[in-house]
Amino acid sequence: MKFKELKKKKWFTIVTNMYVLVLTIFAVWMVFFDTNSLLIHLELKKEINKLEKTKEYLKDEIAKDKIIIEKLSDKEELQKFAREEYYLKKKNEEIYLIEYQDSLKTKDENE
Repeated sequence: MKFKELKKKKWFTIVTNMYVLVLTIFAVWMVFFDTNSLLIHLELKKEINKLEKTKEYLKDEIAKDKIIIEKLSDKEELQKFAREEYYLKKKNEEIYLIEYQDSLKTKDENE
């Protein structure tokens, strides 16, 4: 096919139109090469979604911690918490830890 024949084709005249060429170059530049390219935009959007999920999780944790702090403002609740979590005791008091058979590690499980 010669160049003159190719020039007469309708799609060739459309593709070689100055406006189409400039628009194509602009679109390729904006999608791949620009500092605010579409690829960077998508990457940042994913990061924003991830951070928003983390934010929601942390808000839930803060709400749970506020409930615990409110509960521990009572002296008796604070003592109960200290006994259960840290095995603290009062003077002249003995603590017995009871472990059930299914919670103990045996030699068979370690091997």
